[in-house]
Amino acid sequence: MIELAKEAAAVREQRAFLIGFLEPDQDRAVLESQLDELADLVRNLDIIPLEPEIIRIRMPQVRYYAGSGKAEDVARMVQECEADLLVFDADLTPSQQRNWEKLTGCPAVGREEIILEIFAERAMTREAVLQVELAKLEYSLPRLHKAWTHLSRQRGGGATNRGQGEAQLETDRRLIKRRIQQLEEELATVRKQRAAQRKSRIRRPVMQAALVGYTNVGKSSLLNALCDSDVLVKDQLFATLDPAARKIQLPGNVAMVLNDTVGFVRKLPHQLVEAFKSTLEEAVLADILLLVLDVSSDDIDNEWETTIGVLKELGADEKKIVVVFNKIDRIDREAETLKLARLRGLFPGAIFVSAQSGEGLPELRRVLSEFAARSRSLLKAAIPPSRYDLITLVHSAGSVYEENYTPDGTAELVFAIEKKYQHRFEEFLR
Repeated sequence: MIELAKEAAAVREQRAFLIGFLEPDQDRAVLESQLDELADLVRNLDIIPLEPEIIRIRMPQVRYYAGSGKAEDVARMVQECEADLLVFDADLTPSQQRNWEKLTGCPAVGREEIILEIFAERAMTREAVLQVELAKLEYSLPRLHKAWTHLSRQRGGGATNRGQGEAQLETDRRLIKRRIQQLEEELATVRKQRAAQRKSRIRRPVMQAALVGYTNVGKSSLLNALCDSDVLVKDQLFATLDPAARKIQLPGNVAMVLNDTVGFVRKLPHQLVEAFKSTLEEAVLADILLLVLDVSSDDIDNEWETTIGVLKELGADEKKIVVVFNKIDRIDREAETLKLARLRGLFPGAIFVSAQSGEGLPELRRVLSEFAARSRSLLKAAIPPSRYDLITLVHSAGSVYEENYTPDGTAELVFAIEKKYQHRFEEFLR
């Protein structure tokens, strides 16, 4: 979707002209923060972001969203800096995008299209690849037009490649609609398989935790530090998109599975929230959520609001949530005393950690262990040999403190197990 001016790329790196619209009631600092993030997103596609242009808007205009005079000024700036691409931090209509392209001679895309392309590059599993392609096609379909589109030259269609005229446009539409139908059928099959796997995972008697949070806050680093694993860690947005789960052994001989999830971002395309439920559902199914924030970030409030917003959309915001401030090693604690005091006041019970130095990790393990302990019952039961399935459950899911067998094979056990399994032992309790 972002295959841009390959002839120019052979001579120099592609450059993107970033544009943000400042509404009358909008905070300029917030917009600047969003544009900084947009620049990071663009860099993820190996495109150089140029200095962003902020356009003040009194009232959105039909043709360019901005006024025609300001649009013409921007067009001159685009030509002067020899930009290859216009990237808007706004939701322009398909016709507005086309108008900007005609005016400037450059492909015009929005933040959503950039995020879609990053997801397309990073998706690894079969389901993720199918879901991203479907999201791209659904986004692209209303934006097809003869100036920039030719499906046969790029996977999944797009809005930035030159086409072959009206006949090709209609052909592209038919091809895209047919491909969307194929993808939906393939995904239906994959989802059935995933549903069966999910039922198996739910039956598995191991407590689940999920790391959730804004992208690039260090969730994968925390997973590695807590579980002594080697999940991919990279200092970039959306470094990994596919689920990762590792077992963590906690104090008190308690085991838990810790799941990493895709990072959230402001203005995440709705298609991708739907598309990545295979990853994000780990948050829905988990017993406890570790909501990770970057304590060194200057935009921590918005990152918190974005994360909570996505969790609400998934229906996971009412679960037990432990706020974890990562990267405590990156701040000057003496200089940022007020910031830390404010965060402790806003988030009582939050844990401050460093995945790099290990600071705070013992406390985080303790909190997880205490949560697991509160979720367990101490039971004494005599289980007959005919219910060997329950004896197996005790050993796989619980902690056995006493175990004796009578001559007839009855197991006399004292054990702790998650409360959700207690009803299965009711008739054998003593």
